[in-house]
Amino acid sequence: MSEAYRRAGVDLDAAAKAVSMIADLAAKASRPEAQDAVGGFAGLFDLGDGRHLVAATDGVGTKTEIARETGRLDTVGIDLVAMCADDVVCMGAEPLFFLDYLAVGKVVPQRVAALVEGVAEGCRRAGCALLGGETAEHPGVMPEDQFDLAGFCVGIVDDDKRIGPDHAQDGDVLVGLASSGLHSNGYSLVRDVIARAGVELDDHPEELGGRSLADELLEPTAIYAPLVARLARDGRIHAAAHVTGGGIPENLPRALPEGLGADVDPTAWTAPPVFGFLQGAGGIADADLRSTFNLGIGMILVVPTGGATDVVAAARSAGHDANVVGRVASPAGIRWRSVPL
Repeated sequence: MSEAYRRAGVDLDAAAKAVSMIADLAAKASRPEAQDAVGGFAGLFDLGDGRHLVAATDGVGTKTEIARETGRLDTVGIDLVAMCADDVVCMGAEPLFFLDYLAVGKVVPQRVAALVEGVAEGCRRAGCALLGGETAEHPGVMPEDQFDLAGFCVGIVDDDKRIGPDHAQDGDVLVGLASSGLHSNGYSLVRDVIARAGVELDDHPEELGGRSLADELLEPTAIYAPLVARLARDGRIHAAAHVTGGGIPENLPRALPEGLGADVDPTAWTAPPVFGFLQGAGGIADADLRSTFNLGIGMILVVPTGGATDVVAAARSAGHDANVVGRVASPAGIRWRSVPL
């Protein structure tokens, strides 16, 4: 549990307890076709004939506050699609369609259009259709310029192309796909750091190489879905972990079977400078940084021994920097150490 995140107002322990309670409730509202318990990257629904629908839902979190404060509304929709589509693809599924839900204090057509423009662009990047959505006006409940975004994505996968924890094996290699920055997690802590450090969004911290803080914080989340779906169809990966809230320590174990963990080499990649800036400005401990942010790895692929070189090459050809970052090994748990590969 990140103490820095708790001080910023986010209690991950309480969130984990809520998920456990929700899982018990969801078990009472099921059908025979529904598979996989609540808590995985996505849920599965058996269509028969060797195919499954795969669905995931998410939001953008308090990154929307950065967009609202700057008036730059056309990118957080990309983040929304990324958060959902990149969860769906962790089962090997190809994203089919997306629906969004936008809540606003007051409907201003130009603002609504700008937000949905981002959602549409995210769908184009993910290769799925924007099938529809809902815009809800909440006067008297939300300030007029306030908004929140949520959505869900549905994909499909053939059973013989499915990936997941049950496929991962001891000795598999971990290939990390570079993040585009912070993505869409940890922004409550980010905003707390900015407020306490007295930094303005239009400042240009030296650590960011000339970029404004707003530019860095609003960088859209990378969308890996087309690449990962193709690798799954080709049988080149065993599992995938979308590195979101909780960082690598929370998300990588979700791609591994019981009893297996991973050795992760933090020297195998270079974290974007925004993480160093936040750590310095906020006095964040290494452990808190790792348990809150992606630290430069947005997706980890679990690859059969001998297949890492080809997967790295395929990722780079698709525009995603990639590196071998570790190996699956027993016992359970994530161990940060140099890994001979």
